[in-house]
Amino acid sequence: MGSLEYFLYAFVLLFVIVDPVATVPIFLGMTPRNTRNERLRMVRVACLVATGVLLFFAVTGIVIFSYLGISLHALQVAGGILLFVIGFDMLMARESKGKISPGEEEVGRVKDDVAVTPLAIPLLAGPGAISAIVILHGQADGVAQYLLLGGALGLVMTASYCILRLSCSGAALIPPLIMQVVRRVSGLILAALSIQFVLDGLRQSGLFTG
Repeated sequence: MGSLEYFLYAFVLLFVIVDPVATVPIFLGMTPRNTRNERLRMVRVACLVATGVLLFFAVTGIVIFSYLGISLHALQVAGGILLFVIGFDMLMARESKGKISPGEEEVGRVKDDVAVTPLAIPLLAGPGAISAIVILHGQADGVAQYLLLGGALGLVMTASYCILRLSCSGAALIPPLIMQVVRRVSGLILAALSIQFVLDGLRQSGLFTG
């Protein structure tokens, strides 16, 4: 995979998993009593924390999973299944429990500060995003692509920050119909990529030759 192709692949995959557009109504629903400045601070902190968490797993994830005896192939299959569940829920226009549970969302509604949890973790840097960035790091070919992965993550988090920042006025600036269309298209892309993850994992493990 060429560098440009890898960068675009990593950016699209991470963006549809992080899914900042779908995070907007959840974020607003958890912060009805907060001022605009408080929301802006939460968004800033959340994006920084999420970036740090995903970078940590990008760098150390393979080592951690290898120590536990989990191969990249197994992680690709397991991660692909998890991402398919999230993508299917996006296609059905519903919030995936693989990203945030009802209990976590309810806790967020009564907290004064939701920046670290549940906004950064698990909404922006949840199990799906962590699995994806570990797999992407494992697929990178050389230092250049490692740097491109970091750049793709930075671009995704910058876009997430901008989208969430625009929502801090307290009104959803994106029409609900557009949000639903974006969500369903993103779900379709994520479902397709997740199946490819599973097929690649099975093929590289020798269990599938198609």
